[in-house]
Amino acid sequence: MANPQSQSEPSPEPLIRNVSDTARWVAVYRAQETERADAIFRDPFARRLAGERGEQIAKLMPLGGDNAWSIITRTYLIDEVIKAELQRGADMVINLAAGLDSRPYRMQLQPSLRWIEVDLPEILDYKEGVLRGEQPVCLLERIRLDLSDVSARRELFVRLGQTAKRALVITEGLMIYLTPEAAASLPRTSRSLRLFDPGS
Repeated sequence: MANPQSQSEPSPEPLIRNVSDTARWVAVYRAQETERADAIFRDPFARRLAGERGEQIAKLMPLGGDNAWSIITRTYLIDEVIKAELQRGADMVINLAAGLDSRPYRMQLQPSLRWIEVDLPEILDYKEGVLRGEQPVCLLERIRLDLSDVSARRELFVRLGQTAKRALVITEGLMIYLTPEAAASLPRTSRSLRLFDPGS
């Protein structure tokens, strides 16, 4: 016979509660790379952003450590693409599903560059709390938006496209979380902008 007490005990909280928790996991890998003597990039904010939950996720995920190289390479690659596009005259960077990315704080950017982060309210609220007191190196704006909402996303692109001469749209792995219809419409809604996503 089952113990009645055990039946009333709450189920343990899942390791990854929502898609935003994967950003904490990714931040752990950025922190690990930063702490290497021969790091290919440095993110002094990554360990704080990952937090204890990010450390737990990285430790307990099956084959979690085997994914580190791809995240580190992806981060470096996007850094280089951004640098190249800025040299070509980009005056705005739009980071879709920005998560816990800290490029507006850690990269060498022009103070006049407009950097737009778009993501769900919870993850952006968390990041703002962790980075409170830190100063971005460029003009940073955060927009809370569900990127699966095609109509709202289209309106955002139209508005941003009207204020930028040359904008770069980056995203790290957003596509795999969208429905096929929403993913297919993303390049169309950003056709006046340059979209770069090596993570999907």
